[in-house]
Amino acid sequence: MALNLAQLRAFVAVVDAGGFGTAAVDLGLSQSAVSHAVASLERTLGGTLLLRSTPVRSTDLGEVVLSHARAALGAADAVLDAAARHRATPGGTVRLAATPTVCQGLLPSLLRGWSERLPALRLRVFEGSSEENEAWLAGAAADAAIVADPPPDTLRGDGHGGALLMTDPFLALLPQDHPLAGEESVHVADLADDPLVLSPNGCERHIRTLHRLAGEEYTPAHRVRDLGTLLSMVQAGLGVSILPEVSRSVVPDDLVLVPVTPHHSRDLVLCGPRDRPWLPVVHALVDSVARTHPGPPR
Repeated sequence: MALNLAQLRAFVAVVDAGGFGTAAVDLGLSQSAVSHAVASLERTLGGTLLLRSTPVRSTDLGEVVLSHARAALGAADAVLDAAARHRATPGGTVRLAATPTVCQGLLPSLLRGWSERLPALRLRVFEGSSEENEAWLAGAAADAAIVADPPPDTLRGDGHGGALLMTDPFLALLPQDHPLAGEESVHVADLADDPLVLSPNGCERHIRTLHRLAGEEYTPAHRVRDLGTLLSMVQAGLGVSILPEVSRSVVPDDLVLVPVTPHHSRDLVLCGPRDRPWLPVVHALVDSVARTHPGPPR
């Protein structure tokens, strides 16, 4: 039994249009060509699909075939779209905003992958705080950003969603000679006797959440802007800290990261702006990430 897409497309068009003449106009074919395609499909299937009334109506067999025909045409269109995307080489410049820890811990591997998969695309990286990144994206100074835990409506752009890059758990940062440095995990309560050194850049709300989950008072001893300053203070024995996993690549050898309980993490998501259409090259970036690092539906 030989079916072809032209027969299925003609059949669906006639049903949707309610007649052969209108379907022919919609398809850009002659009415006789549409009639011939439907008749050929009926001969192939060995049954009548349409009642030639005004308007045209589906038979019982036609109703069954119709749903399958729509699915087949949808799948065929998806295949053609995928091939078109594969042939196309997205080009242009994307201005990408991210925090320093993301730039240092996550972005290098992403940039290598993008340079291989999207060679015509150029990226300019803007490194700033979470607040700066949001302002750049909203004000069109940046075309895309890597953001932490964006609300669902922030993930929308032209009907497309952002791509989950990683789920980023929070860890305790301790000197190697700290009594808890060798533990498999530490509870937030176990850190209460140590001064807490904090870099408020986007992580403070998560660290507050950790203390709330643990039933512990949140009393940071030091707030510093620069991650290098924070690392130096912990190295000097002036306190401990809590950092996201993405920071691991910049942690010096004389400090250790230990899983902290209660467990808490954030999602790092690549997305475009919330209130204006995304550039085609931003869609290409997001699609590339979604294929390489598939996450849960967003």
